[in-house]
Amino acid sequence: MRRTHIGDARRVVVKIGSSSLTGPGGRLDGRHLFALVDAIATAVENGRQVVLVSSGAIAAGMGPLKLKSRPRDLASQQAAASVGQGVLLEKYSQLFGARGMTVGQVLLTVDDVTHKNTYSNALRTFTRLLELGVVTIVNENDTVATHEIRFGDNDRLAALVAHLVQADALILLSDVDALYTAHPASPDARRIELVDDLDALDVDTSRAGSTVGTGGMTTKVEAARIATDSGIPVLLASADSVGDALAGRDVGTLFLPTGRRRSRRLLWLAYASKARGELTLDEGAVDAVTLRQASLLPAGITGAKGDFHAGDAVKLLDATGRVIARGIVNYDASDLPRIMGRSTRELASELGAEFEREVVHRDQLTLKKRS
Repeated sequence: MRRTHIGDARRVVVKIGSSSLTGPGGRLDGRHLFALVDAIATAVENGRQVVLVSSGAIAAGMGPLKLKSRPRDLASQQAAASVGQGVLLEKYSQLFGARGMTVGQVLLTVDDVTHKNTYSNALRTFTRLLELGVVTIVNENDTVATHEIRFGDNDRLAALVAHLVQADALILLSDVDALYTAHPASPDARRIELVDDLDALDVDTSRAGSTVGTGGMTTKVEAARIATDSGIPVLLASADSVGDALAGRDVGTLFLPTGRRRSRRLLWLAYASKARGELTLDEGAVDAVTLRQASLLPAGITGAKGDFHAGDAVKLLDATGRVIARGIVNYDASDLPRIMGRSTRELASELGAEFEREVVHRDQLTLKKRS
């Protein structure tokens, strides 16, 4: 069976983990790199656009620094990343250059897509690189990142990049060849070929990542949720089968898109934004927002926390403290005490016409899926 969702995708984001690029001792493995570049270069020669989200900077720095294992402390991780990033890019430049292709590098942390300004800047950069036919290599900026280094978020970053560049497909390459019904080492484990509803998925994804990488199956499933919820199909496959994966052959696990492609604004709100505050809603407002897809008005707010400004992302909570949605707020935090619990007509009469507006407009609001 040919996976047309993947094989026919014109713009593809490919993510590869550290363990798939290195050999014993953590050094870069030239054979793995060559196989990866060969498959991607062939796809580009066939008229496809590929963005490569590549882990491996810390792992690449371990050899030159004579480190026997991945460093645990942050300073050593950042030192290894500083050395390894240049090594990694040089290898990619040489291999793609041999096929007549130019490589560009974009270093990101998840923070770079949590703020509107940097998100827009990243979009402009990617758009121009793709227009120029550049094979773009993306990595977390491990040299300055903190949280991202500790928790290994390149899978999530790849999903966000896939949406950012409006990719037609996302391929997550790993040292595991698919998602299984049980631990792959179990004799009764079976490959899951297709996932069409992540909410109905019931498998144990707690398998730890390798000693070189930082991710695991859980982060890949979370990345698949982000991408498929944005209308992007995802293929999880072994790095050894990258050629088959790009060709759409029956390898790995295919996650089908579960909904419409969201606007960049709503994806930023749902998955990439940092909430600057919280608004607690009464029962009527919760029903209006969740059931009737209505805007949030001042009258339905019973409490507010945080130091936020108009245009920031905030969480919307019910009376029990459960997050029901996220939204872009239209007021500063300092405005909320005098307007919450009051009607817009009353506010306009007393404070002026500029106060006759929603606190969060329904078009700037995204509901949290029930677990």
